[in-house]
Amino acid sequence: MTFVFVTILLDMLALGMVIPVLPLIIEDFRGGDTALAAHTIGLFGTVWSAIQFVASPILGSLSDRFGRRPVILLSNLGLGLDYVLMALAPTLGWLFAGRVLSGITSASIPTAFAYVADVTTPDRRARAYGLMGAAFGMGFILGPAIGGLLTIWGPRAPFWVAAAFSLANASYGFFILPESLAPDHRARFSWRRANPLGSLALLRSHHELFGFATLHVLYHLAHHALTATFVLYAAYRYGWGSTEVGWALAGVGACFAVVQAGLVGRIVAKLGERRTLVAGLAFGAAGFAIYGLAPTGAVFLMGIPVMSLWGLYGPAAQGLMTQRVGRNAQGALQGALASLQTATGIFGPALFSETFATAISTRRAWNVPGAPFLLASMLLVVAVVLALRITRAAAARA
Repeated sequence: MTFVFVTILLDMLALGMVIPVLPLIIEDFRGGDTALAAHTIGLFGTVWSAIQFVASPILGSLSDRFGRRPVILLSNLGLGLDYVLMALAPTLGWLFAGRVLSGITSASIPTAFAYVADVTTPDRRARAYGLMGAAFGMGFILGPAIGGLLTIWGPRAPFWVAAAFSLANASYGFFILPESLAPDHRARFSWRRANPLGSLALLRSHHELFGFATLHVLYHLAHHALTATFVLYAAYRYGWGSTEVGWALAGVGACFAVVQAGLVGRIVAKLGERRTLVAGLAFGAAGFAIYGLAPTGAVFLMGIPVMSLWGLYGPAAQGLMTQRVGRNAQGALQGALASLQTATGIFGPALFSETFATAISTRRAWNVPGAPFLLASMLLVVAVVLALRITRAAAARA
């Protein structure tokens, strides 16, 4: 568990350092045109997600066949090389190639989640996934702030440091990480199960699992409002630069880490996983509404603690879903979930970046820069309604 925590922490540190600068580099390649940069960021996100859609179930099934260790280590190595490529990218085309490589190799998180399922009992998984979520939060506390500070050495400096973190992670794991999946619990590799559409059959094998998978889609689709538009939105509406964005993301990470490490276990123990899941979605809807309506940066920052409670959803959902498949299918489950997540990324970034570009277009009589966040809030309201139906049906059957 310790190495998995460190793996996620270092991965999130690397990702967090890049977040404040990547959109600005794209904007620079586009001659400073914010709307055109938004279109390009949407394209980058769509292609990255399409590649992940294909790669995630394959890597998840490979981890069920050969174990979690080799998949995690190769993923970390690939990410390190990817950051080097993006640090050296002389053109937008080379930067795009770096994102393609990232799409192929970014499998350490789903496989790490399968690792957690291997080494924990069902009654302790929500708490364990909360600790993994805390690693996400800690990475976002330090990563964006470090990335913002590193820009004093140029916009590419965060990529070099991110590469060092990922390569150090691979080296550390090579000597420390034990295998979690015993040979007698492994499954044969099957292309039928490993292809994206075939992997989704697992999610249809249980009525509630299919319902949770639908919530998973809505959750990750809404999340793209942040990844696709936040940096440009903050610069456009509040005049924030990379340093302010970095500190804001650090605040998000701090609040998220507190929720994941300090509140998830207690709230699940008090409310149960199902009610915790619904509460998390409701807080997410409220947080996005605050983000979209905030007239000033100060009001936006006030929405961060509310939005951080959205983090209650993930550990509760993971705990419920992993209880519905066997040990030899945990990798396939995480691969299928990752495939669904990246499927939302095929059109999610474009959906929200186009919404933002349209909302700020000078050709429009109205200007609503918060439109992407308001759309995300509506998606989570739908998820709350669906989650209530799923939990009530399950309670009736019980």
